[in-house]
Amino acid sequence: MLERYLSGVRKNIQPGDKGGNDMQLIIEKNYQEMSKKAAELVASQITFDPASVLGLATGSTPLGMYNELVKIFNKGEIDFSEVITFNLDEYYKISPDNKNSYHYYMMNNFFNKINIKGANINLLDGMTDKPQQECKNYDREIKRAGGIDLQILGIGPNGHIGFNEPGDKLCVETHLVDLTEETIKANSRFFANCKKVPKRAITVGMATILKAEKILLLASGKKKARAVKKAVNGYVDTKIPASFLQTHPHLTMVIDEEAALLLD
Repeated sequence: MLERYLSGVRKNIQPGDKGGNDMQLIIEKNYQEMSKKAAELVASQITFDPASVLGLATGSTPLGMYNELVKIFNKGEIDFSEVITFNLDEYYKISPDNKNSYHYYMMNNFFNKINIKGANINLLDGMTDKPQQECKNYDREIKRAGGIDLQILGIGPNGHIGFNEPGDKLCVETHLVDLTEETIKANSRFFANCKKVPKRAITVGMATILKAEKILLLASGKKKARAVKKAVNGYVDTKIPASFLQTHPHLTMVIDEEAALLLD
């Protein structure tokens, strides 16, 4: 299914091929500089289109970017009042007031510190008893908003983006996914231990990500270097979901020197 989608995006690229887009790769000295550059790019998007639809990521990597965006907002240099956001994923099941939920993360690290309208914030319901319906509704709302103008992504050590995990096939639409042991282990630093990490999550699918007008991927640290190398220099492969970003015509990667260590 993803292969059919890709044939409509870039007819000359199929899974197993080498990517050939003109990605913009920006390597900054450290995490702080990477975060500043990413914030500048997001701010430029909003300045260009005040009603931008943003796809937002969570985790430790984009946290510095959100902090920098708040600083820019506090200086009066950016206005979020017309911006619409869709978060990329959420643990399942986890309540929005749980400190490890992405709902809590976004509200406390970003949304509560800027002037975005509550009605313009779209977050996945990690407590829904009807996950399939939640996924369909979320995709419908993204389409109703006109699609994502700028999708912000992190990358997992195993090459996942959002919670689109490596596998023999990748899901096109928003879906409920079983997390890999590697992802659970990587995310256990946010919880008391691995046993406390939810084993499932809801994530926006690969087609929705690849349909975004622009994509901004962030990566920091040596632990991400191998995934970055495979995403940039490797073959397009479902076992490295981030490698599909090679097919996107407007991809910008902002990474620090440690994450760039293994690049050709």
